[in-house]
Amino acid sequence: MVTRRKLRTVLTTLGLYVGCALVISYFAVNAYTGNHGLRAQQDLDHQYASLSAELADLKQQRSEWQHRVKLLKSESIDPDMLDERARAMLDYLDPHELTLMLKRP
Repeated sequence: MVTRRKLRTVLTTLGLYVGCALVISYFAVNAYTGNHGLRAQQDLDHQYASLSAELADLKQQRSEWQHRVKLLKSESIDPDMLDERARAMLDYLDPHELTLMLKRP
C-alpha cells in the first residue's frame, strides 16, 4: 500500500512536469514560428528594407521628373528641352543634321 501511494505520488509529479514542459515548448515554438514570432519579424524587417530601397529609388525618379516638368513650364522654358521634345513628338529632323539609326533590342 505504501508503494502504491509512493508510485502515485511519483507519477503525479512526473505528469505535472511533463505537462508543464509541453506547455512551455508549445509557447516556445509559437514564439519562433507564429504569426507574430521571431521569423515573422525577420520577414517584416526584410520587407521593410526592400520597400525602403524602392521608395528611395522612386523619390529620386520623381525629383528627376519634377525637374524636367519645371523646365517645360511656360515661366521658365528651356530652349534645348523644348527643341528636344518637339523633335521627338513631331519626328522632325533638320536636313543638315547627322542621323544615327540605332537598333533597339
